[in-house]
Amino acid sequence: MKPVVLQLIDSFHQGGSELQAVQLTRLLHESDRFRVQLACLNPDGLLRAEIEDLNFDEIPSYPLNSFYDSNAVAQLRRFVRRLRAQKIDILHTHDFYTNIFGMTAGALARVPVRIASRRETSGMRSPSQKKAQSFAYSLAHQVVANSEAVRQQLVTEGLRADKVTVIYNGLNVERVSPQSPPTRAASLASLDLPDDLQGRRFVTIVANMRHEVKDYPMFLRVASRVRETIPDAAFLLAGEGELTESIRAQAKELGLERNAFFLGRCEKLAELFAVSDVCVLSSKAEGFSNSILEYMAAARPVVATDVGGAREAIVEGETGYLVPSGDDATMADRIVSLLREPDKARAMGQQGRRIVAQKFSRETQLERTVELYETMLNQRRANAPIELERATRENA
Repeated sequence: MKPVVLQLIDSFHQGGSELQAVQLTRLLHESDRFRVQLACLNPDGLLRAEIEDLNFDEIPSYPLNSFYDSNAVAQLRRFVRRLRAQKIDILHTHDFYTNIFGMTAGALARVPVRIASRRETSGMRSPSQKKAQSFAYSLAHQVVANSEAVRQQLVTEGLRADKVTVIYNGLNVERVSPQSPPTRAASLASLDLPDDLQGRRFVTIVANMRHEVKDYPMFLRVASRVRETIPDAAFLLAGEGELTESIRAQAKELGLERNAFFLGRCEKLAELFAVSDVCVLSSKAEGFSNSILEYMAAARPVVATDVGGAREAIVEGETGYLVPSGDDATMADRIVSLLREPDKARAMGQQGRRIVAQKFSRETQLERTVELYETMLNQRRANAPIELERATRENA
């Protein structure tokens, strides 16, 4: 009988963790190696449409307001009952909240294999959150890090090195590569950009506007510097969130209101990258950026801050450039050099595309995940047969 795997995700909103979790759910389902189930904390979000054709009997949700109220206890009990009733063999959680909720429930339900995830290196958590996170990791049998930088951070925080497995994000190249390349005019029109921008050179950033860690102020300072040297440069900002209006105000203060275009949440990444000359990420911290992989898969040169796992994807001087966080002068210089040397920029983009295909494909992500699942199942069988654990759970 195939092992039963349950993926627990926070929501179906279009964050990096959610996107990767939904993609992995589909890949595992289509591989037919496991019986796959999916559950969430919040049932809302556009990504739900991505898995509706998988025909799950249900996708139960366990909404939380806090970890410290009666509702949290009730939801935890519900989830424990489901894990026992469905005889889940592997529970895989994907972010801070699902790690804490899922690993606690998984331990109470005595799920044979419990796998948590970590996708950031930064100290974005409060002391109490870090303590809760550490507790969740102690209940996990393995923690998946999406970069070597994240793995090293986990070890620094006290996790055993042999308890951390690196599995890089997998990219769906089809999201960024149109079947037939559109004309520049058509791409601009699809992005609701005016046709008179056809002769401009575009510098693009794809990052949410919810968290200050993405450092849009740095990007705007860079844009101002680039404009001083490349007057026809324009800037495309693809992202949404609570910080949008303050970022707009900063763009106006820098005199960029006619050269910085706010696209909001962008569904048409292929068209966006088709008109982009250079792609940028200005984050203060990252785990492993999906945006960088998307830029590279679209054959665009990348200039990014040297944070998190960026240097595990970008090959300095071959697929793009890395600059220190906050160093807008150096980032602007790198962008200007690529805009002035389009042949070099194209060559960097093509090399980046080859690297993504070799190292960061969905197929590689699936292969590494299946390998981890099977290794963990075999280890648990050697220590305590799954059949015995199932019986224990059913009688508990």
